[in-house]
Amino acid sequence: MNKGILSGIGAYLMWGFFPIYFKALSAVPALQIMFNRVVWSFLFLSILILLRAEWPRFKAVARQPRNLLIYALSAVLLATNWLVYIYGVNAGQVIETSLGYFINPLLNVLLGVIFLRERLRPLQWLPVGMAAAGVAYLTAQYGALPWIALALAFSFGFYGLIKKVAPLGALHGLTLETAILFLPALAYLLLVQSQGSGAYGQLGWNVTLLLAISGVLTALPLLMFANAARSIPLSLLGLLQYIAPTCQFLLGVYLYGEPFSQSQLVGFAIIWSALLIFWVEGALNNRRRAARVAPA
Repeated sequence: MNKGILSGIGAYLMWGFFPIYFKALSAVPALQIMFNRVVWSFLFLSILILLRAEWPRFKAVARQPRNLLIYALSAVLLATNWLVYIYGVNAGQVIETSLGYFINPLLNVLLGVIFLRERLRPLQWLPVGMAAAGVAYLTAQYGALPWIALALAFSFGFYGLIKKVAPLGALHGLTLETAILFLPALAYLLLVQSQGSGAYGQLGWNVTLLLAISGVLTALPLLMFANAARSIPLSLLGLLQYIAPTCQFLLGVYLYGEPFSQSQLVGFAIIWSALLIFWVEGALNNRRRAARVAPA
């Protein structure tokens, strides 16, 4: 098994087991966890750039107005995604957070059609419609939109759309995003700490340590993912991406004992079936394409 596959599996497994980490911080308000993640990520990523002697180049691209505008928007989307995910996990909605990331690949396809003028093959419309039907079914059963799942899917979907056309690589892009959020995040954390409602020194050394390592835990899977994306086929990477929501779903059901009714199972099964059809159709199309270009 090559390093790219191992990097991809490692990244998605880390994301898949994130609920355990955030559950350990359940005594900390979600907004504080998110801003801690921003602050410590920026510090960790800045050290990486310094060690790679890339700081002058990073400063040059970070000062360009176009880059600042693009990454300010992606930073807001990323922070929204982090906040909703942390809230969902600590509100006992791990299953619904997994639903967001099961929906996300099909939403990415739809965003590509709408904003990038990509064309879907006729059979690809079927799983997209099935996913919409699955969400509609779950909405009818809940009596309300599964807003956590949809917020995660749409925030990460639009984040991915921006990153697809953004000019910087993974390391510099994430560093710029966290740099844009750094001062507001630091100011907020200092404010709540001065008011006596901050987590540091209030909830024990273990919570302080977990907050401090959030930067490494945020950046490491992203860097592993970037390595995998460069070295293995996109089709394989697309298959690996289901590791994370599958792990989250299993944690929600079996570790945290969240209720999972028969009606929820039906809704999830529709979306899982859509993903399976989408993947099989893509694999068959790639095989036909490879056969056409192969030498006789």
